[in-house]
Amino acid sequence: MTLAPELLEALERFAAHERILVALDFDGTLAPEVDDPSMARALPEALDALVRLHALPGVTLALISGRSLASLAAVSELPADVPLIGSHGLEMRFDAGDALPALGVADRERVAALLARLAPLVAATDGAWIEHKPAGCAVHTRLVDAVAAAALTRAVRVAALERDGALTVREGKNVVEFAVRDATKGDGLLALRGRFAPEAVLFAGDDLTDEDAFAVLEPDDLAIKVGTAASRAAYRVADPATVAQLLQHLNDLRHSLGIAQ
Repeated sequence: MTLAPELLEALERFAAHERILVALDFDGTLAPEVDDPSMARALPEALDALVRLHALPGVTLALISGRSLASLAAVSELPADVPLIGSHGLEMRFDAGDALPALGVADRERVAALLARLAPLVAATDGAWIEHKPAGCAVHTRLVDAVAAAALTRAVRVAALERDGALTVREGKNVVEFAVRDATKGDGLLALRGRFAPEAVLFAGDDLTDEDAFAVLEPDDLAIKVGTAASRAAYRVADPATVAQLLQHLNDLRHSLGIAQ
């Protein structure tokens, strides 16, 4: 067991609640980061632990991601009734039967204008690419050298805000995102809490955008930062492999406490 003693103690306290919400970021938290986002998958040990947690009474499992909802559903490979929050809280699927509201005509026109403005800038930078999202887009620079990536990020920020000053701009690891509607992972987490009414919430994430979710957690909740970057989270693990170990241990705790019967 490579989890820190203080995290193990906190996990035991969390596991003892009758109704819990386990909400997790995907990329960099459950799945190692890869060059092609469509190829990302949760580690097998993590996926096994997620499926087992989802089947336990008193446990609500959910994913919260910057990915579009369709992308998150495809790469997560979880049952269709697992709640998903996509596009940093702009898209929500609480169960398999949920219908998602579409963008209005004006918002769709703003997204189209944004893409048209940024596409030439991104195409001129080797290795950069645009991810289309329902309410905007993300410019990825993971495969771009540091100097060129910084220059492109500055350029697309200026161009996007010149075109549409009301955009929401959000930076993450090797990505800058633009959206015509404002939402955060914190909004998604609050929506999950309101829908499922857990006694306590565990949220784990690795990116700067996950700090918005950490910010809305309550005293009995458990905030876990993945990686070494600065964070408001009280606890920390090294990588997705350690997250998988944590989830497996949470399964064991629920069984040992008799809550999973």
